[in-house]
Amino acid sequence: MRQKIIEDFKLTEHARYQVEKRKIKESWVLQTILQPDRVELLADVHGNTHYLKRIQEFGDRWLRVVLNPNVEPNRVVTIFFDRRVK
Repeated sequence: MRQKIIEDFKLTEHARYQVEKRKIKESWVLQTILQPDRVELLADVHGNTHYLKRIQEFGDRWLRVVLNPNVEPNRVVTIFFDRRVK
C-alpha cells in the first residue's frame, strides 16, 4: 500500500507495513479513527491516543489504531487486531 494521508492522518512506514502484512483494509483504519467504539487518551508513555473499533467483517475482532496527536499531521504509529480487548 502506498503512503496515503487519510483525512488529517498520515501512516508511518511501520503502520503501512502492518496494514499490508495483516491485510487490514484502509477503510477499517479510517472508520476506527473517525467512528471508534472506544478511545483511550494518553494511553501510553508516549502520549499516544488509541482508537478501537470492532470489525464485523473480520470476525468481530477489535482493531487498535495508535495515533500520535502531538505532530502535524497526526501520525498513525501502528495498527493491529488486539486479542486482549473484550
